[in-house]
Amino acid sequence: MTRLLILGSANADHVMNLEHLPNPGQTLMGQGYRLEHGGKGANQAVAAARLSREDTRVDFICHLGQDAIGQAMAQAWQQDGITPDGITYTDLQPTGTAMIFVADTGENIIGVSAGANATLTPEALEPHLELIAKADYLLLQLETPAVTVLNALEHAKANGVTTILNPAPAMVIGKDLFRLVDVITPNETEAEAITGIEVTDEQSAKLAAQMLHQFGPKIVIITLGKRGALLSTKDQCALIPGVEVKALDTVAAGDTFNGALMVALGEGKSIEQAVAFAHRAAAISVTRAGAQRSIPYRHELAEHE
Repeated sequence: MTRLLILGSANADHVMNLEHLPNPGQTLMGQGYRLEHGGKGANQAVAAARLSREDTRVDFICHLGQDAIGQAMAQAWQQDGITPDGITYTDLQPTGTAMIFVADTGENIIGVSAGANATLTPEALEPHLELIAKADYLLLQLETPAVTVLNALEHAKANGVTTILNPAPAMVIGKDLFRLVDVITPNETEAEAITGIEVTDEQSAKLAAQMLHQFGPKIVIITLGKRGALLSTKDQCALIPGVEVKALDTVAAGDTFNGALMVALGEGKSIEQAVAFAHRAAAISVTRAGAQRSIPYRHELAEHE
């Protein structure tokens, strides 16, 4: 059995649809509102669970508040096949919250209050170290404390676990993390935040990838939206085109990509095949509104082949 582990955030997403994204100081009338389950970690865990085969175990290490939305999230995740072993409830903070504005074009802007996610400290991680040691792949993001991410990476590498870092949201972080990362998956903004290189096209993406390799990761995947993703390894550096669709909502596209990528690698697919698999999953997600409810199931990818 392949064991996939995600460590990261879980948020209650408050989503408002607008004709266009607001400018600073501008008030716009919304075209709709909904409350959804989100958070980069949770989205990626749901993607991994929905896209995995039956012989795969998916664990998710996260902190939720002692509130109704946290309990509802955990129940929904278990229905998707995520085991409950890594889920912890805390009375120190409410479940994390995200405020999301989505334009008619599918573009979005997001503000996040960490809430319970901030309580996932290195001390709180200790009861879950065995989950990390037993995993085949560990996927992380940056919506939980950076020191916890570092500790998880250190424990994973000490136990031979393949590590994937989605360095989102974009921020300047200590370079010590990168020496522990096997696969890194920034988008253009995140790649620039780490390297200082503005990524505007394939050539600038290649320059950023070269610098990222110098920090440690053997595989660099810079996602470029509808243009696809730049894949860089020691043997190649090439653009892998995405799947052309009409985007409705891009909120969970990157998270779907990352969850799908880990699933494909866990099944022994080549890195090129894994990126193509992830593109197909992300393409389906952007044709639907919402975060976790937009993430496809495995059979849907087969239907779109």
